[in-house]
Amino acid sequence: MAQTFTVGTGQTMTQAATAIEPADYRRVLGHYPTGVAAITSTGTDGAPLVLVVGTFTSVSLDPPLVGFLPTSTSASWQAIAATGKFAVNVLGSDQAALCGQLAGRGDKFAGVEYALSEDGLPLLTGALITIEADISATLPAGDHDFVLGAVRRMNVGREGDPLLFHRGNYGGFAAL
Repeated sequence: MAQTFTVGTGQTMTQAATAIEPADYRRVLGHYPTGVAAITSTGTDGAPLVLVVGTFTSVSLDPPLVGFLPTSTSASWQAIAATGKFAVNVLGSDQAALCGQLAGRGDKFAGVEYALSEDGLPLLTGALITIEADISATLPAGDHDFVLGAVRRMNVGREGDPLLFHRGNYGGFAAL
C-alpha cells in the first residue's frame, strides 16, 4: 500500500509503504557519520535559543543557501522558527561536553560563552565556523521539517576537527 503526502510546494508525492522499523532505521543510518551543529537564535524576550542538529548541510552556492532538519514537534525549533533567522555554530571535536549541555534540559546556556552578532544571534565562542541566515523556506519532511536558510554572513572561528556523531557516539575526524 502506498502513502501519499504533500510537500511544502503543494506537490503531492506517493511513496511505497514499507515495513521499516524505527529502531532498524536508526541502527542502519547510524553507520553514516554526521557533523554536529548548534542552531541558535534569540527569542522575543531576548533569551538565547538553541537546537542541536546532526543534519546541517550546504545547499547552494548561488545563491548561498544552507539547510537543516529539526524534528517538527521540537519546542526549541518552534521558538527559533518564530524568529525568522538563525545561526549555525559548527562544533569542534573538543566540544562534546558543550554539545551535551546545549542538547539537554534546563538552562542550556548556563556558563556558555557566546557573543551576539550585529543581528542579535548568539555565536558560540570556540565554534569552528558560524553562519548567519534568514529562514527562506520551511518544508514538511515526514516527522521533520527541512529548513532552508539564506546566508547573510559566515566566518571561520578557528581551525580544528569537527565534532562527529557516529553509531551513537561522539568523536572527531582522523585523516588517512
